[in-house]
Amino acid sequence: MSDASLFPPTAPPARSVAPGLYLVATPIGNLRDMTLRALDVLAAADLVLAEDTRVTAKLLTAYGLRAKLERCDDHASARAAEIAVERLKAGEVVALVSDAGTPLVSDPGYVVARAAINAGLPVHPIPGASSLLAALCLAGQPADRVLFAGFLPPKSGARKTMLEELRTGRQTLVFFESGPRLKDSLTDMAEVLGDRPAAVTRELTKLYEEAVRGTLSELAVDPRCDAPKGEIVIVIGPGEAEVASAADADAALTEAMTRLPPGEAAAEVSKALNLPRKPLYKRALEMQGRG
Repeated sequence: MSDASLFPPTAPPARSVAPGLYLVATPIGNLRDMTLRALDVLAAADLVLAEDTRVTAKLLTAYGLRAKLERCDDHASARAAEIAVERLKAGEVVALVSDAGTPLVSDPGYVVARAAINAGLPVHPIPGASSLLAALCLAGQPADRVLFAGFLPPKSGARKTMLEELRTGRQTLVFFESGPRLKDSLTDMAEVLGDRPAAVTRELTKLYEEAVRGTLSELAVDPRCDAPKGEIVIVIGPGEAEVASAADADAALTEAMTRLPPGEAAAEVSKALNLPRKPLYKRALEMQGRG
């Protein structure tokens, strides 16, 4: 078998990098996941805004690059935004990176991007590695309708409240979580969301990449999900649609008919409860004594 590394594909030639703010995705664990376009931008950058300048300095060194670095974490975002806007107005190239993955996805950078947009300055995404997308690919759950909910609150009460807000949605849910809180979060998820199919993924793109699949209740007691190390992404399959009862329909029709004629009331309840309109209209007439 040929060694593919000996025969690299011919890469398209590098393009000049125009002035603007570039939101550059960086590897989440495997340095070979850096894109050629990201390297072009970082090589051309007059300034690189970094979540942690020490981490980004190591990243640049790995690719033989050097750049002027400024800190842009949660505490320095406002100042970084001022610097970025000033440099962009001067016609410079400014790159923004987080420690790993795509900027702004549960990472600093929103304040900077928003400031540039509000100032009418060019902003460009440089796509690449993303733990959210990697987890979706690995989880084995539907990926056509997805809600990314970031990190849940650390306390159980607040966590359950947030989960309750997401309970009736009919899409796959994605969360970031820390190892020490994983078991408790899975327990709360099973209680509030029901025993849905799910996957706990961690160390994505790294040597010990892992996906533990099962129902939420199974995962909550799985030893592999008891305070594991590494970056963790939880992917939960969509819940089953709840069918409204006849009592629910009657209650909704009764309220709707205080404001609307039977036909419009039936249409409103049909949309709200995902029920067929004709039987609701017939029931509305019966409730009025006209059926």
